[in-house]
Amino acid sequence: MSDDKVCVGALAGSYGVRGELRVKSFCAIAEDIEKYSPLSDESGARQFHLALIRPIKNGFVARVSEVATKEEADALKGVQLFAARDQLPSLPDDEYYHADLIGLVVLDTGGAPLGVVKSVQDHGAGDLLEVQRPGSSETVLLPFTLAAVPTVDLAAGRIIADPPDGLF
Repeated sequence: MSDDKVCVGALAGSYGVRGELRVKSFCAIAEDIEKYSPLSDESGARQFHLALIRPIKNGFVARVSEVATKEEADALKGVQLFAARDQLPSLPDDEYYHADLIGLVVLDTGGAPLGVVKSVQDHGAGDLLEVQRPGSSETVLLPFTLAAVPTVDLAAGRIIADPPDGLF
């Protein structure tokens, strides 16, 4: 994935028989996904001009001008939608796009490596950093709180963590 794009949603298949799509939004304000149109796929080869029609459970019904039939909509199931980074709002100092955290090196407060951020997960009780241990396929879920992660240095590509006892 290019650094100039951020994943803001995904197409979840067709809705009805007229080429409408189910769309999942990953935006903090879910409806904002429409503001970033046209969106592209991960490669940037396809663009999607998205218009939200109505909310549904776990997303929205949307019309994409490039899709006219149910079969075309079904073929797009699972396609991630990306917006240009310069279209997105700038964030306060203590907030980060998930895409910016993935790949950062995680060090403890003494400078010892704990691993690399593999993914950012949210199961409803707050964000968790999935940290892959050095030289292993083992991962650890680190709470993404100020207490457990006091420093995020995007410019240096690292996170300083003070994990709860026994986590690592």
